[in-house]
Amino acid sequence: MPLRLQRAILATIILLLLLLVVWFLPLYAHHIPYRLQEQIPDRLWVLVETPLPTALPAAQVTAVPLTTDFFQPATPTPSPTPTVTLTAVDPPAATETILATATATATPIPPTATPSPTPTRPPPPSAHISGLRIIAQTFNNCGPANLTMLLNYYGHDDRQADVERVVRPLREDANVSPWELVAYTNDHTPLTAEYFAGGDLDLLKRLLAAGFPVIVEKGYEPSARLGWMGHYLTLIGYHDGRQAFTALDSYLGPWDSSGREISYDELLTYWQQFNYIYLLVYPPETSDQVADLLGPERLDRETMWRQAGQRAQTAVTTDPENAFAWFNLGTNLTRVGSLTGEQHYFDNAAAAYDQARSIGLPWRMLWYQFDIYEAYLAVGRYEDVITLANVTVSGAGDRIIEESFLYRGHAYLALGNPAQARLDFRQALALNPNFVAAQAALAELGQ
Repeated sequence: MPLRLQRAILATIILLLLLLVVWFLPLYAHHIPYRLQEQIPDRLWVLVETPLPTALPAAQVTAVPLTTDFFQPATPTPSPTPTVTLTAVDPPAATETILATATATATPIPPTATPSPTPTRPPPPSAHISGLRIIAQTFNNCGPANLTMLLNYYGHDDRQADVERVVRPLREDANVSPWELVAYTNDHTPLTAEYFAGGDLDLLKRLLAAGFPVIVEKGYEPSARLGWMGHYLTLIGYHDGRQAFTALDSYLGPWDSSGREISYDELLTYWQQFNYIYLLVYPPETSDQVADLLGPERLDRETMWRQAGQRAQTAVTTDPENAFAWFNLGTNLTRVGSLTGEQHYFDNAAAAYDQARSIGLPWRMLWYQFDIYEAYLAVGRYEDVITLANVTVSGAGDRIIEESFLYRGHAYLALGNPAQARLDFRQALALNPNFVAAQAALAELGQ
C-alpha cells in the first residue's frame, strides 16, 4: 500500500475519532471523573457543553440589623403554628433520631451520657495516625470512599462498592449526606459512627492525637470551570509548626497515598461552607473515650446546634457579606426549631437563608444541604421551595438529587395538590429506593 494512501487512511481515522468525541462528549461529559475533565481544553467544553449555572436565585430581602438576636422571637406575638409537618424525614432537621434508630449491634453514645468535662489541656503540637490506606473514589463517590478508609483502618473489609450500593444505589446520585454514612456504619458493621456540627481546630487535633481519624465535609473547587462543590476529606494528622493538617483525599487517589497537607486557614475557609460538619467512626468499646474528647455540650444535640448557631451569628456580625455564615445560621436555627417545636426559630431561619441568597450562594448548594427547604415549609413559603427545587433539578443535568423531589412534593401537598406530591415522592423513591423519607411520605398518602 502506498505511503500516501496509508497517511490518508490514518488521517481519516483520526478525523472520525475526533468527530465521535465531539458527538458523544455532550452525552457523557458529566460522567468523566473531574480530575480527567480538567485535562479537556476549555475551548472544547464551550463547543459541547451548556454553560454551568452560577448561583441560586437571589431573595429580595430587607437587610437584617446585625444587632438582631436570631435565637429570640422577633416580636412578643407568637407566630402561627406551621401548616406543614414532615414525618419520618431523614435529617436534616425533621429527624434527629437517626443514631437512636441504628441496629442493636451499634452502640452510639447515648444523648443522656454525662462524660467528664471537655479536656482543657491543649493537644500536643503534632500527631499522625499511621495505617490508613488511600482509596481512590470512583465517579462522584467521595462519601463511600472516605468511609471505607475508616472501616478498613478498624479492620473491616467493606469495599467502596459495598457502601455505595446501600447509600447511593444509582451512580448518578450527586450527594451522600453524613447521616447516610452514619446509618451504613451503625446498620452494617459492628463499629459506631456519629456526625456533629460546629467543629473547631482544637477538637480535631485532640481527636487525632487520641488516634481517631476524622472525616470532614467541606467545600471544594477543583477548577474554575467546574466551580464549587461539596467534598469529604479524611484527616489523619496535624503539625502546628507547619500550621497544617495531613489529609487523605479520595479525589486525588493513589497519587497522594501518604497524605497531603492542607493549611489550617484553608480548611477553616472551606469547612465553614458545610457548617463545620465532622464524622467519627470508632469501636464501641471506645465510646467513653470519645465522649470525654467531645464533651457533654456536643453530645446534647440541642446544645450542639445552639452553639453552632451562636458561632454563625458571630460570623455574620463580623462579616455581613459571608453568605455561608448566613446559611449556617439558618441551618442551626432550623435544627433548634425542630428539636424545640418553637416557631420563631423557623421564622428567623428563613430570614437568615434569605440574607444568604441575597448575597449569593453557589448553584450546587442545594445538592448537599436541605434545611432551607424545611425552614421555608415551616413558615408557609411553599412557592419558594418549588422554585428552588426546580432550579436545582434543572441545573443538575443527569445528576440525581432525590431530596429536591421530596421537598417539592411536601410543598405541593401543602398547596393542596396531592397528585403532584405523590408523583414527586415516587420520583424521589425511584431515584433512591433506600430513601426512607420518600417511603414514609408515600405511606402517608396511601401510595
